[in-house]
Amino acid sequence: MQYPVDTQIQLRGVLKALRQARNLSQADLGRLLGVNQKRIARIEAVPGVTSFDQITRIVAALGGRIVIDDSAGSAKVTPAKPTLRSKAARGAAVQASW
Repeated sequence: MQYPVDTQIQLRGVLKALRQARNLSQADLGRLLGVNQKRIARIEAVPGVTSFDQITRIVAALGGRIVIDDSAGSAKVTPAKPTLRSKAARGAAVQASW
């Protein structure tokens, strides 16, 4: 199942719902990641101030992966070198796939 995430508020809801769907407490997830329960609570409350690395670690611990969906279909991105993207390409949504 895919959960489109376009805002920090949506990411907050998805992270919490996925953790709960796997019957994990914040403390349980913290133990899996090597952080305390307060850190998981903070990430769930304000994921926008969390590093991308930590978000990807949480998603992976919950059995998911992060996928970039180029909805416009026009962006040509070469992984080896960053490029400036058009306004249409910046509209691409990030989705978590489960």
